[in-house]
Amino acid sequence: MFDLKQIRCFVAVGEELHFGRAATRMHMTQPPLSRQIQLLEHELGVQLLVRTNRSVKLTAAGELFLQESRRLVAHAANAATSALRVARGESGQITLGFTAGAGYSFLPRLLTRINQSQFDIDIVLVEMASEHQTEALSDSSIDIGLLRSPLDLKQFEEVCVSREPLMLAVPQSHRLAKVKMPTLQDLKGEPFIMYSPTEGSYLFELIEGLFKTAAISTHYVQKLSQIHSILALVSAGHGITLVPQSASVLHFDNVLLKKIRLPPVAVELFVAWRRDNSNPSLPRVRELLIRDFARHDSN
Repeated sequence: MFDLKQIRCFVAVGEELHFGRAATRMHMTQPPLSRQIQLLEHELGVQLLVRTNRSVKLTAAGELFLQESRRLVAHAANAATSALRVARGESGQITLGFTAGAGYSFLPRLLTRINQSQFDIDIVLVEMASEHQTEALSDSSIDIGLLRSPLDLKQFEEVCVSREPLMLAVPQSHRLAKVKMPTLQDLKGEPFIMYSPTEGSYLFELIEGLFKTAAISTHYVQKLSQIHSILALVSAGHGITLVPQSASVLHFDNVLLKKIRLPPVAVELFVAWRRDNSNPSLPRVRELLIRDFARHDSN
C-alpha cells in the first residue's frame, strides 16, 4: 500500500509539473523522487504522469488523484496538529459533574468563561449529588466535580469557588413575609421543608446545626433532595425553608425570598479533581478555575 511520503512527493510533482523543482521543494534529489512516484504508480496500478524530456503532464487519473492526495495531506497535517493540541491540553474533553444547585448560577458563569478562553475543550456535563461525585471522581468517571462537601485531600485537590448566604423562602401570604429581617427564632414551630439527610446531606447538616445551636425545635413536614422541588412545596403553601441565595434565579409563583439574620455561615461550593488525573486538558481548566473563581475570603 502507498504511504504518506509517496503522496507528498506526488503532490509536489503534480503541482510543479517539473521533477527538478519538485525535488527542491521536497528537500531531496531527483532520482529518489522519481522512485517514489514509480512506487506509487505501481501500488495503484495506474499511470499518473506522462513524462517526456521536455514536460511532465498529469493523466486524467492523475488529475483526480491529485485532488484526493491534497485532501490526504491536509487531513494528515490536521491530525498531527490536533494530536499535538490534545497533548498540550489545548484541545480535548473534560467531563464535569455538578450538583443541581451549582447549575443555577456558578455553572453557567464557568461555561461562559471557558467558551471565552482560547481552549478548544469540550465540556461534558453530568448532574449528580455531591456524594455520587466523590465516587465518580475516584473511578475517573468525571474529571472535575462541582460539589458542596470538602473531600479527602490525600486523594483530591479542591478549591472553594463560591460562598453565599442562606435566604428564607416563604409563601407571599405568610406572616414572615411582612417581617423586615426575620431571625431563626421566628421559625420556631413553623412547618419546615427540609433537605434529605442523604441526597442533600450538606444543606441538611448545615441547617440542622443552626437549629440545634439556637435550641430551636423543628417540625419537618417533608425532606427532599432538590431545591426546586422544595420551593415548589413552599409555593403550594406546605411550609417554609432556607435556600442558598443562588436559588433566587428560580422564579416560583407565590414564593418570596427574604434575608434572614443568622450566625456567620455560608453555603460553599467546591471544585475538586483527582491529584493523579492524567487528562491533558485538566491543567488548563484547573488553572482557569483557580485564577478566576477561587475564593480566599473567610466566612
